[in-house]
Amino acid sequence: MTGETAAETGWAKINLALHVRRRRADGYHDIETIFAFADFGDILSVRAADDVTLTIGGPFGEGLPADESNLVLRAARALAGAYGIETGAALMLDKRLPVASGIGGGSADAAAALRLLNRHWGIDADEKALCAIGTALGADIPACVGSRTQRGDGVGEQLRVLADDDVRGKAVLLVNPGTPLGTGPVFAAWDGADRGALAGGLPLAAARDGRNDLERPAISLCPVIGTVIAALEDRPGVAFTRMSGSGATCFALFEAEADAEAARAAIAAEHPGWWAAAGRLR
Repeated sequence: MTGETAAETGWAKINLALHVRRRRADGYHDIETIFAFADFGDILSVRAADDVTLTIGGPFGEGLPADESNLVLRAARALAGAYGIETGAALMLDKRLPVASGIGGGSADAAAALRLLNRHWGIDADEKALCAIGTALGADIPACVGSRTQRGDGVGEQLRVLADDDVRGKAVLLVNPGTPLGTGPVFAAWDGADRGALAGGLPLAAARDGRNDLERPAISLCPVIGTVIAALEDRPGVAFTRMSGSGATCFALFEAEADAEAARAAIAAEHPGWWAAAGRLR
C-alpha cells in the first residue's frame, strides 16, 4: 500500500452496435456488441485510510448512494476479499457522467475502483483476474476494466480485443437529454425478434452494418431520444450516429475533432437542458 493519493478515470462506455439475440432462461439476454470508450469520464481517487469508505461529488453526484449498494464499494470489497486485504481506502468519486444513461457509468466506476485499488493495495493482479472479479458484479464491468475497443458476446462478458481497430482516435460527441432510463424497462420493451448476427471484421464497418436493437424500445419509453438522434444527424461532418446501450445517451462520430466540438457547442446552445461532451475514442 502507498500513502499517495492516486486516481483513475471511469471512461465513458459506448456501444457502437448492440444486437440482442435472445432472452435466456436465467432472465439475462444474449447480446453481440462492439464496445468503445471515450477519453473522458468520472474520476475516482483514493487515499490511505483505516476503513473502506466512499464519498461522492461532482455534477451528477447528488442523490447517489455511497453505501454498500454502490458498485464502487462492492468492487472494493470484492477485490479485498479475493486477495485478503485488511487495510482500508478512502475513495472519492467525482461523478461527471449522467446516471442511468447507457454509457456504463456505474460499471466504469467499478472497473476504475478495481484498477485503482489493485495499485493502491499493491496487489499486482492482471487484467484477467480483475475481469473475473468484475464479472460477478455486472456484465459490463469486464469490458470497462480494459476500456478499449472490444467485441462482447454472451451477456457482454465474453470479450475479444479487436486488434484491427479503425475507431481509435475518432472524434466523438455524446449527448444525453437529461432523462434517466433504466436498463430493465428497456429490455422488457424489446419485442424479442432476433434480427441477425453482428458482422465480424473492422469494428467501424461492422458497427455501420449493425444496429442497436434497444434503440426502438428505448424511444418508445423516452421519445426525446429520437429528437437527440435527429439533432446529431444534422451536424456538419457527422459520420455515424446511434444510441448507446439502453439509452438515453446517443453518440455521433466525426472525421474532425473541430466538427465534434462545433456540434457540441451548437447543441448546448439549442438545448441547454441536455448534457453534451466531446472528445476522442481511446
